[in-house]
Amino acid sequence: MNVKKFVAPTARDALRKVKEILGPDAIILSNRGLPGGGVEIMAVASRDMAAIAPSPTPLRDVAPRLDSAPATAGVPDLADYKVSLSGAAVAPTPRAPSPSPSPAVTRPVAPIASRPMPRMEAPPPAASARSEAEVVPASVMAEIRALRQIVEQHLAGFAWGETARTEPVKTELLRQMLDTGFSPQLSRELLDDLPGDLDARQAQAWAKGAADRALRTLGSDHDIIERGGVFALVGPTGVGKTTTTAKLAARCVLRHGASKLALVTTDGYRIGAHEQLRIYGRILGVPVHLVKDGDDLRQTLAELSHKHMVLVDTMGMSQRDQMVTEQIGMLAECNVQRLLLLNATSRGDTMDDVVRAYRGSGLAGCILTKVDEAASLAPALDVAMRHNLKLHYVSNGQRVPEDLHLPNRAYLLHRAFKDAPETSPHRFAGVEPGLVMANAGVAAMGGRRG
Repeated sequence: MNVKKFVAPTARDALRKVKEILGPDAIILSNRGLPGGGVEIMAVASRDMAAIAPSPTPLRDVAPRLDSAPATAGVPDLADYKVSLSGAAVAPTPRAPSPSPSPAVTRPVAPIASRPMPRMEAPPPAASARSEAEVVPASVMAEIRALRQIVEQHLAGFAWGETARTEPVKTELLRQMLDTGFSPQLSRELLDDLPGDLDARQAQAWAKGAADRALRTLGSDHDIIERGGVFALVGPTGVGKTTTTAKLAARCVLRHGASKLALVTTDGYRIGAHEQLRIYGRILGVPVHLVKDGDDLRQTLAELSHKHMVLVDTMGMSQRDQMVTEQIGMLAECNVQRLLLLNATSRGDTMDDVVRAYRGSGLAGCILTKVDEAASLAPALDVAMRHNLKLHYVSNGQRVPEDLHLPNRAYLLHRAFKDAPETSPHRFAGVEPGLVMANAGVAAMGGRRG
């Protein structure tokens, strides 16, 4: 009997393989779950199973003998092993009492009844003969993906050349946006409705207008210093949370006085971290409170409820640190609004990771820091626009409180759309922008399928 083993992630996939290899009348001998996940099924073709019983003796005639033979106690009926792939069980044939067989035609049933059922062991692996039920090897799939990528790159080059010929202004503006650091996704969305009758200068002005409509900023009439409240500055390490807290505190003291403000720090892990904020507090004449956990923070905020504004300086941690979730949960339980600080010198994908880690209920907006150190503001503004973040302030230096400003939209967009120098090694050439757009489109489709 030629027993075959089928392994698949799910029982449905394994049964499909059985049906494809052995036919719809295959007989399932056993099935079990694998420790690492998946299902293993042992099956045999119906013709091989029929070969076990001699052809002159039908199975329905052998069944009574199996019941009556003492050696078959506890062995299930062979009909129980025949499982239809459609899920319908095979009805057993009614057993009628048969006359005693004559000695001349009596056939011993020991070869079947007393013989133990064959052990369902996997056949030894053979390097030369591979099972037909095996999946496509990973190396073959890798080669297929590589060939697909090559074809897509060639098609992207053709498409880019055709677009450059039919829409030269749009193509040049797209290249410029990619050079400055805008993501392919936002560039595509902003330029989808670009009119075709514009020259280069008009097209850039149109793109700036589209970006201006997508960018959300805080106006002077909605300044949080005027509105007051409890705000926590959050973000990864080295982004400038403590310095920005001091800048906001100084602005509040200048407008409302030191008695209307309180400072709170949760950074008790770094050596001397809270001492920096205490120094700013002594200069401004503002009390600084150190809290250790959520209960301590809740009690401290209750005692400071009469203050016009409370600023909470938090501990900086990587966006991939599991403690980020705990920090967000602690602030949310205490009804603290969060302001996320984004480093303007970071890559766009890094800032995407930061936003995904720190976002959630209670995120009031973002503050852009180190603007003076960034070669281009396109990546930072791109992240703010795609994630629909409201930009509250822009920080461009270490001076307190001079280097903190409300967003100047015209200046920010001018910096963002400023073309990279022709000598820049980061400037795209030839069909490279087309390849970038093609790869971004494939990645976006893969993300939607996932």
